[in-house]
Amino acid sequence: MPDLFDVVELTVDISERGLRAGMQGTIVERHPDDAYEVEFANERGETVDFLALYPNQFIVVWRAR
Repeated sequence: MPDLFDVVELTVDISERGLRAGMQGTIVERHPDDAYEVEFANERGETVDFLALYPNQFIVVWRAR
């Protein structure tokens, strides 16, 4: 199960938000409905997007623990 601060990689495009499969983000919150709030940042560390995703939309590529 994904956890807070894990790094995840999108497995699907979310074109309406400009996010592509392969982009990486960090889990910053877990919702009661099994969704995870994920923050995507650019190379300068500035937030590019912040949205709720479900586990079928990403894979964990680095575990915080």
